[in-house]
Amino acid sequence: MNVLLIEDQPKIANFVQMGLKEQGFVVNYCDNGDDGYLEAMNNDYDVIVLDIMIPGKDGLAILKSLRKAGRNIPVILLTARNELEDRLEGLNLGADDYISKPFFVEELIARIHAVVRRSIGERQNIIAYGPLKLDRITREVTCDQQIVELTTREFNLLEYLMRSPGRVLTRTQILEHVWGYDFNPNTNVVDVCIQRIRKKIDCIGGNDCIESVRGVGYRFRKPEP
Repeated sequence: MNVLLIEDQPKIANFVQMGLKEQGFVVNYCDNGDDGYLEAMNNDYDVIVLDIMIPGKDGLAILKSLRKAGRNIPVILLTARNELEDRLEGLNLGADDYISKPFFVEELIARIHAVVRRSIGERQNIIAYGPLKLDRITREVTCDQQIVELTTREFNLLEYLMRSPGRVLTRTQILEHVWGYDFNPNTNVVDVCIQRIRKKIDCIGGNDCIESVRGVGYRFRKPEP
């Protein structure tokens, strides 16, 4: 899942990013409210982890603006233990959950899974294309009911493609969303990862679903009506 973390304390931000990435999450990080708000408005995320007390536009103001704009991305607030009024206000403004500092990253991960389940519903956890099925919660991929063993990176890339069938995704877009940090745009890691995925699903009936677009990138074949 793609997570936007808006937190101004470097130690907490690094701790959260490391824990989430170890579990296969793709994390984008902003250390102030102004940049965080723009990122939340202009890009799609599965969940936003949002500190209330941040420089620039504060967390509650961001939440209020997102909901007013019709952005229903699940939001988990990070709060200090004595911020009861802020927590209540956040929930009233449309926050999906909150977690008090200090916290264990395992608890945050469990809360992320819970709010995403509630947000998209159990049926929408499954992305399917013919015999190929991807479960975003259990992180299991099957083809013709056979389990496809994918690495974390391969799973994230396949999910990113399957979530936008028919849309051409450039190599730069894939690097930013799947690898989560800047790479040399001339690197071939995307192509290598695509080849590995194709090899794993082609042998069990999932062939031809990932198309190459010469000079641009890749797209997941759009199902026929």
